[in-house]
Amino acid sequence: MDLDAVRTFVAAADAGQFQDAATALSITQQAVSKRIAALEKDLQVRLFNRTARGAQLTIDGQTFLPHARELLRVEARADASVRPGRRALRVDVHSRRIAPAVLLQDFHRAHPRIELDVVTLDADVHAAMAAVEAGAVDATFHAVPIPVRHLPDGIRTARVIDEHHELLVGPRHALANARAVTPAQLAAHRIWMPGMAPGTEWADYYDELAAAFGLTIDLVGPVFGNEALLAEIADSAELATFAGERTRYLWPDSYDLRRIPVREPAPIYPMSLIWRDDNPHPALATLRDHLDSRRVRAPDTEVWLPTWVS
Repeated sequence: MDLDAVRTFVAAADAGQFQDAATALSITQQAVSKRIAALEKDLQVRLFNRTARGAQLTIDGQTFLPHARELLRVEARADASVRPGRRALRVDVHSRRIAPAVLLQDFHRAHPRIELDVVTLDADVHAAMAAVEAGAVDATFHAVPIPVRHLPDGIRTARVIDEHHELLVGPRHALANARAVTPAQLAAHRIWMPGMAPGTEWADYYDELAAAFGLTIDLVGPVFGNEALLAEIADSAELATFAGERTRYLWPDSYDLRRIPVREPAPIYPMSLIWRDDNPHPALATLRDHLDSRRVRAPDTEVWLPTWVS
């Protein structure tokens, strides 16, 4: 069904005159007549009776009118669902537990009138960047171990999160009562991070971190999810894992898990916002400004960063 013809029918029904409908739609009266005639032919009914006083709806026209209005409402909702500036700002956070999701929730609290569509792409930086490039998402958060000159044309990045590490251990672990630990202290302990896919930016980061401080990061074991990992750590005197400072975990009180800051130096996982520079969504600039204003920059003398961070 021709929606322009449906729109013209609704305008004529509201106006009661083809000429007034033509004025409202910025087309000629002849065009109104042609569209109405084509719609009547398609529906195989008369929608209007033409009289000296104007155009009056037939019984079929009166029956069709509420459905015609609903067709136009559906069209408007469909258009708004994907058109930048009308649809929600679509942002990938990779996981709803980690720092980007926390910051995006903070953004929503600060700007509650901006509609957000929070998605979790199961993707590394390259696949997520391709989603941004294709317009599937407006922005994504990832560590970017890629020189600027090697980024795809039109892709922009800005470092917005410097995420500190915490050691997550159970109550029987040797470091359970420590107020803070250094990377050097962790060299004698097993850091368990099962399921970390090789070749991803986070695997590259932890490879470099392990080499820098002589850490043993164990990837062995099936992945049963975060809840199972927390249960294993709570029950072990040897297992530990890393968690981001703003990563959200929930566990039963009986686990008595400890989150211990890693300091002197503090390893930093750097995350950037990635977007396309020609993206017209008006909320994107607001998000970028918000993230920049919330970024906490630690003194360089206290942190460790991977070599690919400029």
